[in-house]
Amino acid sequence: MATIQCPPDCNYLVSAKTHPPATVQRQREQDARFVLPLVAGLSPQQYQLFFLVQRAIHRLAETGEPSVDDAVVQDTARALAATYETASKGIIYEHRPSSLHAERLAHELKPLLKASDGRGPVASERDLVEVFQRVERAAGQAKTTLRGNNRAYLDLVARLMQPTPGDSDTATSDVAGPRDGRDPENPRIIVP
Repeated sequence: MATIQCPPDCNYLVSAKTHPPATVQRQREQDARFVLPLVAGLSPQQYQLFFLVQRAIHRLAETGEPSVDDAVVQDTARALAATYETASKGIIYEHRPSSLHAERLAHELKPLLKASDGRGPVASERDLVEVFQRVERAAGQAKTTLRGNNRAYLDLVARLMQPTPGDSDTATSDVAGPRDGRDPENPRIIVP
């Protein structure tokens, strides 16, 4: 087996990105069937907020501090939804997650949801409640629906955060998918 240095405009690299293997295509279709009902009916602001939360969860889960799995995400989302729902009724009360890891994740998420002036959330409490209820439901359903492990939802979010063909940085991304320490500046093709 040989590894060949591949320029970004290599026909084989471009073809692999535009025509992924059948398993990758099936995974994308399964992900879409799971995500589309989650975002159906969201207002444009809620939609943006939903993906802002996904990006934040993904970034925090990648750091490994705190240790995050789907149950932690579900517990965090439940507590934050309850907190924002209570706030929408004019009562200031912070609902706490049941686990320490979920509490730490909620603590990390809350500043990201603050407005730039530091007062109040980036969106209305009702929008935040809707988004966190959907995150809670998705994190709870992912293991059975996506037939995964206790990180099925986090794995889905990681796939959603990957650049897609046509994005500005896909010319240098690797054909194999997620970034795993390989040099993105020098794409390579492995020839058997």
